[in-house]
Amino acid sequence: MLTLHQLNALDRAAFTAALGHFFEHSPWVVEETWPRRPFRDPTHLLVELCTTMRSASPARQLVLIRAHPDLAGRLAQQNALTAESTREQASAGLNRLTDAELAEFQRLNTAYLARFGFPFIICARLNAKSAILAAMTGRLQQNPEHEFTTALSEIEKIAHLRLNDLLEKTL
Repeated sequence: MLTLHQLNALDRAAFTAALGHFFEHSPWVVEETWPRRPFRDPTHLLVELCTTMRSASPARQLVLIRAHPDLAGRLAQQNALTAESTREQASAGLNRLTDAELAEFQRLNTAYLARFGFPFIICARLNAKSAILAAMTGRLQQNPEHEFTTALSEIEKIAHLRLNDLLEKTL
């Protein structure tokens, strides 16, 4: 696909098209990071992307968080997730849930959204379904500020893995 050298040479539109999927339905993170090129290495690029996200207003961050789908939720059941989200949820086994597990995910998704006003976010690729269920249950007890910060941290993990995927394809 693209090397870091090639990414650094792209114009804003092409750069955003290449990396815009790193932050679910929020290409503004990538677009606003573009002027800080050239990036020395993948870590520098990731840090700059996350700095853009973290520097945004809380309202804009909330829109980003809310752009993420529920885990094993309605969009997954309708096969309407992004390709990345589909692969990530499948890697955690969320595409192979029993009826009881699906009901529990739906119950926890509903409770989490009602409590915090945004979907539960966890880097599914780094967790199995049992760990995700345990995290959902435990994080329901947290305060909203903590969960907001945790959601942004999980989004950073997701972006990191998506960047690794893009750059590994070029080796």
